[in-house]
Amino acid sequence: MATLAASAAPRGVSMQAFERLLIELLLRFTTAERLNAFLGDPRNVALLVGALVAISTALCGVFLVLRKMAMTADAISHSALFGIVVAFLAMLALGQAPNLSAPLLLIGAAAAGVGTVVLTELIERSNLVKSDAALGLVFPFLFALAVILVTRYIPNVHLDTDSVMLGEIGMAWANANSHCFANCESVTITAEDPRAKMARRCLNCAAEGISPRSPGAVFETYCANCGTFSAAEAWQRRLIAQPPELVFVPRALMPLTIIALLNLLFVLLFYKELKLTSFDATLATVFGFKPALLSYALLILVSLTAVAAFDAVGAILVVAFFVMPAAAAYLLTDRLWQMLMIAPALSLAASLIGYETAQSLDLSISAAMVSVLFFFFVLIWLFSPRHGLLLALFRRWQQRRLFAEQLLLGHLYNHQHTAQADSESAQSTLHEHLSWTSDKTARCLARLHAKRLVDIRAGQVRLTEHGVALVRAFRSELALH
Repeated sequence: MATLAASAAPRGVSMQAFERLLIELLLRFTTAERLNAFLGDPRNVALLVGALVAISTALCGVFLVLRKMAMTADAISHSALFGIVVAFLAMLALGQAPNLSAPLLLIGAAAAGVGTVVLTELIERSNLVKSDAALGLVFPFLFALAVILVTRYIPNVHLDTDSVMLGEIGMAWANANSHCFANCESVTITAEDPRAKMARRCLNCAAEGISPRSPGAVFETYCANCGTFSAAEAWQRRLIAQPPELVFVPRALMPLTIIALLNLLFVLLFYKELKLTSFDATLATVFGFKPALLSYALLILVSLTAVAAFDAVGAILVVAFFVMPAAAAYLLTDRLWQMLMIAPALSLAASLIGYETAQSLDLSISAAMVSVLFFFFVLIWLFSPRHGLLLALFRRWQQRRLFAEQLLLGHLYNHQHTAQADSESAQSTLHEHLSWTSDKTARCLARLHAKRLVDIRAGQVRLTEHGVALVRAFRSELALH
């Protein structure tokens, strides 16, 4: 199990400053004890991380679905590993301690995501390979390069395949940074300090192979606890009377919070441009917008979001968070602003229900969240009041019934007042003229009779005045079209 970090790992001054600023703001309304209790609860942190992943991915996913670039998210989530590995090697060369939240790794992932799209477009423009095939060529190649670099230059790195595939959202609370707000001074212990603990050690026992009890053993006295200790280390060693006031913040929260805010700000600032370029890029160009520039900006955000969500839901399942909520929202509404509201809401609900389901059934949390998302999508796909499958089947059934009724009415109208009227309109032989079964003809006649469009007397079927008017109106409408 991961342990709480005693101090924040170096991730860049900006990230540390933002994290501390947010904590100081929260401490105006609560205490450090309550904040630690909340952020130390695995359930609270998992739901927070899930909510941030849901919001940030759904906002980008709406435009990916509208632009028919849904599987681009899958390609980016794989090829981003290449950018992460290259940035990781660069940080090692610079003597820095890399971790997944380091800004340089995020930049590398974003560059790899954009590079994936650029290479795909270059191959597609050759007109020798279609776009889907080009995408299938590029991202496996970059992913393979990443694996080669890892095995060749970072052989000792530990890659947990389960974490890569599924993420570790349930353990997000344990990988935390600490911020000190009181009693933060480091403590230095020297041999003259009253708190110093003196001890003896044998200088020649190991070299000469003798026992410390041997008369020839030479000893020296040294300080066993001398040195400089952080406030947390000093409290653990009981070197200070008052503990430092520490607030532990899970590392996954800050990057996801920043990414969610960036995505939201991007959508709010460029809503009009994104809307126009998503539906009609040519018209957007005429109006002076830059569709390509907006597309690359969107893909950069997709790359950053995929990397930020890497710890939570893994490189594979993150694709579902991009695509499923947006696809479900697309079936519910034809309004872009409503899609941008519905998609995050569905994703948030799936995160909550998925977590509770995983806890009760002992399942993978991220996989349970994605399963709930798929369940939501299937429900909406079946029962959507606008584009649902059942509604489409019902409309098709209605159209077949209406077509049959119009066909029968047209047959009666064409033969009324003719010499063949009696034979063509006979109830007993009507199904033969229409090449229908007798049951189908009987059902259609029953509906028309109930609507008072036909009258049946002495085995003859005749149009009523209302039926004649309906046929004429229908044919007039057809003539207009």
